[in-house]
Amino acid sequence: MHPTALIAEDEPLLALALKAELAAAWPELQVVATAGDGRSAVREALRLLPQVLFFDIRMPGMDGLGAAAELADCWPTDEAPMPQLVFVTAYDEYAARAFEAQAIDYVLKPVQPERLRKTVGRLQQALGARPSAPTPAVADEALERTLAQWRQVLGAAGAVGAATGTAVPAPLRIIAASDAGGSTVRMVPIDEVLYFEAADKYLRVLTATHEYLIRTPLKQLLPQLDTDTFWQVHRAVVVRSAAIESVHRDEAGKMHLMLRGRAEKIPVSRLYAHLFRAM
Repeated sequence: MHPTALIAEDEPLLALALKAELAAAWPELQVVATAGDGRSAVREALRLLPQVLFFDIRMPGMDGLGAAAELADCWPTDEAPMPQLVFVTAYDEYAARAFEAQAIDYVLKPVQPERLRKTVGRLQQALGARPSAPTPAVADEALERTLAQWRQVLGAAGAVGAATGTAVPAPLRIIAASDAGGSTVRMVPIDEVLYFEAADKYLRVLTATHEYLIRTPLKQLLPQLDTDTFWQVHRAVVVRSAAIESVHRDEAGKMHLMLRGRAEKIPVSRLYAHLFRAM
């Protein structure tokens, strides 16, 4: 069978250029779909289950980072191995710095044939190393390797997004947030926050006794948080590590957390399950 790929790129001419260069560098590869935004990319990827994903980092609505994080959590691994992930970026110097150490890395815009051939070679090697009919133990090991690679590539892509000329913000000490009614702004000490959760246009800020709302997207908030204090456990959730009381796995294999001072269950995605493997 020929390998398959999906291209997610919001600029049609660049998508066509990448498809044409891929045809020259890897004639056997079949591009089964192109998508112009992250939400469509997720939908088409789950429908077609391609072996390779080329995702533009910057897309309207859900960007490439968000789409990849969602796919990592809902990919049907019992039907197909998780795909290889390659990000497409226009940020040359930052991409080179952030991605160069990764096994499967990046494609620059506009497409550079020599750089693309290097990526194609790595993809072919990665796909060729997969056993045709793996045992459950081998399949689990392969899934863990792929998830580890996705974490690395997503982290590198996040570094690219954070290094586009904006200064690194100072660590948060106080959060100016609205109460549930939206009529009052409260000054919430970061030391009281147990977790953050993205919800529609807002970010929920949860303490042991209250819920507040801010408009700052989670991906903009993350660089201002101490990574030893706050752990991302889901594409939409960041928790205070010291507040974790217990970790549970249900019959379907999905993990969730319980926090001291909160009654609700906090979901843990596949990408971050490794944080609790020793438990």
